[in-house]
This record gives sequence, C-alpha cells and structure tokens, in this order.
Amino acid sequence: MIPRKGELLRIYIGQSDTYEGIPLYEWIVKKAHEKGLAGATVVRGLEGFASRGRVHTAKIMRLSSNLPVIVEIVDTPQKIEDFLPIVDAAIQDGLITIENIRIRLYRDA
Repeated sequence: MIPRKGELLRIYIGQSDTYEGIPLYEWIVKKAHEKGLAGATVVRGLEGFASRGRVHTAKIMRLSSNLPVIVEIVDTPQKIEDFLPIVDAAIQDGLITIENIRIRLYRDA
C-alpha cells in the first residue's frame, strides 16, 4: 500500500536507446521492479522532437527507427528520489521530470 500523495517520474528517451545491451526503457522498468517501486509503464510516442530539433515520426513516408518513448513510474517521493541516481547513470540523451500527484486508487487484482 502506498500513501495518497506520491510522485510521478517521467523519463523521455528514444526507442532505440540501449543500456547494458538491452533497450533502455526495458532496463529502466527492470530496475524499477528490482527496487520495489509501485509501478512503471512504457508509452511509445507517434511523433516528437527534442533539444536538437530533429522530428521523429511513425508516418509511413518518414518512418523513424527512434520514436519517442516515455517511461512513467509512480511511488513515494523518497523512493523516487532514491531511484534517480540509478536512472541518471544510464541516460545519455533524454529528459526527466517529476510531478507531485494524488493517488486515487492502487489495487492489484
């Protein structure tokens, strides 16, 4: 059971980014699970760009092999803070944001 107030960690990376020989998003989810965080979800974007301004898209005429990926992790502020050094060491290019959230429901069926 986690408290009603938590944090949402969002990690913006590319689909083709890797770390330790596996896709970076898979590595992050694996590490979050190993560290006992409440949950993680990976979302692949259809289109996006970052600081360099290069647009990555899933459109047929401009199919990109490096679509944007967002890894979202929810837990307590302390557990998120403890997890950040692990993620920081693995990310070469990307963006990390943290938001305060109110947890309405957390069930495992």
